[in-house]
Amino acid sequence: MTEKHATETHVTETHTGKVGIKVWSDYVCPFCMLAENPLHEATADLDVDIEWRPFELRPHPTPTLRPEDEYLPSIWARSVYPMARRMNVDITLPTVSPQPYTRLAFEGHQYAAEHGKAEQYTPRVLRAFFQENRDIGELDVLTDIASELGLDGAAFAEALTAGTYTEAHQEALRTAAAHRISVVPTIIVGEHHRIEGVPTAAQIRKAVLDTQAEQAVARGAACGIDGC
Repeated sequence: MTEKHATETHVTETHTGKVGIKVWSDYVCPFCMLAENPLHEATADLDVDIEWRPFELRPHPTPTLRPEDEYLPSIWARSVYPMARRMNVDITLPTVSPQPYTRLAFEGHQYAAEHGKAEQYTPRVLRAFFQENRDIGELDVLTDIASELGLDGAAFAEALTAGTYTEAHQEALRTAAAHRISVVPTIIVGEHHRIEGVPTAAQIRKAVLDTQAEQAVARGAACGIDGC
């Protein structure tokens, strides 16, 4: 499904009661992986459409972080590992150094979205980096992931090599800028409920239920030819 088609589908589904949840993330952000469980826990019995969207924390040529420097081990010891233990999530600071740029992985997301695998692609790339210590900036790693998800690996690699999805990714980044995204994860439920950082399941659930109530009011605030 293309970015344009995904947007059109989201609009149609919202009018029928489905709540759109947009999650801006970067594949080198551990908190984005930690956000996945509360998202699914909160919405397992609700009618939602979760859409992962790209935001590059350090686009090229900004230097990426190195796990042997002081910052990453410190933030992981202070914040990531304690949160992961509380949430019972298996996650480890990758040793890939320097950390990969994520543009190519996000262009792979565009390919996956066009071929109906966007929902599976993002969590799989996060697991590859944070659980399998794989360099997700490498084309062969991304191609292996695509093939594992049932995509055509050769066509995937060819498209990324040719830059077929470069403009679609840049447009997605412009959308992130239009929504004033500056940290990840940033989650927008419906159009008005914004959560920055790892949410609790209760926060997500309340935002979805509030959005459903707002949609119900909006649908009822009009009269038709047969009356009100």
